[in-house]
Parts: sequence; structure tokens; C-alpha cells
Amino acid sequence: MNAIRRKDRDLIVQALSAGVVPRVGLRHIQVGRSREVEALVRDIDRIADAGSAMRFVIGEYGAGKTFFLNLVRLIALERKLVTVHADLAPDRRIHATGGQARGLYAEAVRNMATRTRPEGGALPSVVERFVTECVREAEDAGSPVERVIDRRLAPLLDMLGGHDFACVLKAYWRAHEDGDDALKAAALRWLRAEFPTKTEARQALPVRSIIDDADVYDTFKLLSGFVRIAGYAGLLVVFDELVNLYKLQSAQARNQNYEQILRMLNDVLQGNVEGLGFVLGGTPDFLLDSRRGLYSYQALQSRLAENSFATEGRIDMTGPVLRLQSLSPEDLLVLLSNIRSVFALGDPAAHIVPDEALTAFMEHCNRRIGEAYFRTPRNTIKAFVQLLAVLEQNPGTDWRELIGGIAPEPEEAEDTDADDELVDLRL
Repeated sequence: MNAIRRKDRDLIVQALSAGVVPRVGLRHIQVGRSREVEALVRDIDRIADAGSAMRFVIGEYGAGKTFFLNLVRLIALERKLVTVHADLAPDRRIHATGGQARGLYAEAVRNMATRTRPEGGALPSVVERFVTECVREAEDAGSPVERVIDRRLAPLLDMLGGHDFACVLKAYWRAHEDGDDALKAAALRWLRAEFPTKTEARQALPVRSIIDDADVYDTFKLLSGFVRIAGYAGLLVVFDELVNLYKLQSAQARNQNYEQILRMLNDVLQGNVEGLGFVLGGTPDFLLDSRRGLYSYQALQSRLAENSFATEGRIDMTGPVLRLQSLSPEDLLVLLSNIRSVFALGDPAAHIVPDEALTAFMEHCNRRIGEAYFRTPRNTIKAFVQLLAVLEQNPGTDWRELIGGIAPEPEEAEDTDADDELVDLRL
């Protein structure tokens, strides 16, 4: 393992000790799942080649969905895609009439990331890049800047909502030229779907509409076209915690969300969108439950059904559904080794515990909670990080004495609105 910056080390350790996915340094701890990663890399390359893709990443609570989705986003950024991501929640859905869909879009766009802004908040830099390139092209060609902008944005005008989308970008350019920070802020606010009413938007911008619940999917298509015009390879939209759709009490609300997912899936399968991909994370119940899950919607069940020939250990990674398999004990051993190296800043000479401590820790977990310790090992990872933290802060302590006092608990399916803290880190 390469040397690790202390800032990254502290962030990784802090996240793992709380049982959540680190926002940085995933490459330092990932193990396994090469086939799943290869499948998503092919999807990303197809998006970058003006294609489209949609994947449902399905796994049990604690099976590593959030970690996998974060890794996919980082790969997409390296391939020069723009990514947006959000977790679904009671106030954030794919389809709604009370502002919940607009809330999901707004959260996703606030989390917009590029390779130079991987932490999020990249919308201003993307728009600024577009405006700067238009100004440069106009100067080189001796043309008015507005004419260059109109020519570049022309493909968006044929799309639903494209006219106002282009007007807002032109307003941003004028604000850029005039140094009007208030107009800039208003343009970005419109693009983030933060105007609650059309009247308020009209007072600030030359538009007749806002991004509302009914426009969310079409606006993602607009956004994918715009980022490609701005010089990026495409747009990847990542939604996690789709189990919140499964939890909706209203059958009508669930079906409306599933109908929107079907529309997205049909567009992708039929090649009706370019440079746009979706990765959706959910549990097996969200997919398979014939009463409340995606399989309750017959059209989705027929499209998402698994390959009947992929049995007896055979796999098929070409379908829309990607099932995350359980963590193996061998993978967990490598993962514990990686975590030990993170603590040591990548220096083998600074390891807090020897190799035998890793196997002893795994044997202890196996005795206490059985095979669940590697299938859904969030608490196992937390316990190991806490063990290393105590050893680091109390020099001279014997790890053998501590291991007997650690009692990791079996993972349970938690009835929460956002399960992003459930992580297995198996990549």
C-alpha cells in the first residue's frame, strides 16, 4: 500500500469507527468484486461514448451498496463524467406532487461532482467552464458571445424545458460579463431547483417555468446534454436508499414512482437518451417483493427478471440488476489488513498488530456471531477499528487481552429512512 496522507487517514478511521462509508480514500481499503466493478466500468464507458446505462445495485443491509456506489462515482469522475447523487428519503422521491421529487433533484445537484471537485458543489464551476469556453471561442472567431452560446445550446432547445434552461445559462453569462453576483446566484438557484414558485423565478430571471416535481427526469436529460456541451463526457446519476419507495404506505405513490423508474429504464434500453446513466441502490425486498417491491409492477418485473440460465454459480453481468454477493472470509482478512495499513499511514513497519492478530480477531468474531460477521460486517469493522484505536492510544497494551473483551453484534435490518451507514467495504 502506498503512503497515506494523515488527513485522509483520519477521515477514513473516523468514518469506519462510526460504521459509515468514508468519503475519501476508498482505494486504500477496497478489496474484491472485480467482476461487478468491470461491469459498471463498461457502463461508464458506454455513457462516455454518447450511450446510456441503468443499473439496480441490490444487496442486503450491510452488504456494501453504499461503498460500491461511492466507488462507481469515483470511477466515473476519473472517466471525466459529471456525477450527481442523493439518498431517497420520505421527503425525497423520484416521483411526487408535493415537492419531494424536486427535493431529490435539488439534493442531487447540490452534490454535483467533477474530477477537480470530487467533494461536491461543482455546479458553479461547470457553468463557469461553459461560459469561459464560449467567451474564448467568440474572441477567437470574432463573433458575438451570445451567438456562440446560442449555437452551442441549440441541441437543448428541442428538449422539454430546454428553452428556459438555455435562457438561464445566458443570464449567467450576462451576469458574468457585468459582474452581477445577484443574477449569477439566481441562475444557479434556478438550476438547482430552489425556486418554489414560477412568480419568484420570473422576478429574478427571464423564464416562464421552474424545475418542479413533474420535470425532474427531463431536467436530468437536459443536464446530461449540457455537461457534454461544457466539455465533460456525460452525466451519472446515483440514487441510494430506494428501499424508501418500498416503505411508502400508499400503493398509488409507490406505483407512480415505479412508473417513473420504468420510463427511465425504457429510455435507456431503447437508446432514447445520450450521455446519461443511472445507478440505483436498494435491498432485495425493494426488488423482489411481489406486493410492494419493483416486482409488484408487472412491466418492471418482466424487464428486471434474472437470467434463467445464470444458475449453479454462473453469472450474467449484462442485465439491469447487479446483485452484490456476500463478503468472503478471505476478503475480510484482506480488508482488515488494509485497515491496519491505513492506521499505519501505509508504512508496514508501523503496524499496530501482527498478522496473527487479524486471524485471531476473525476467529473470535466467528465464535461470537457466526458467519454473519463476514456477510454483513459493519459491526465487525467498527470493532476492529476501535481495537486498533485503543492499542494506538495505549502503548504497551497486549492485543490478546483486548480481543476477548470485544463483542461485535450481529447485523440487523434497521427500519430507518436512510441506511447509508450500513457498509461492508468489500471491493
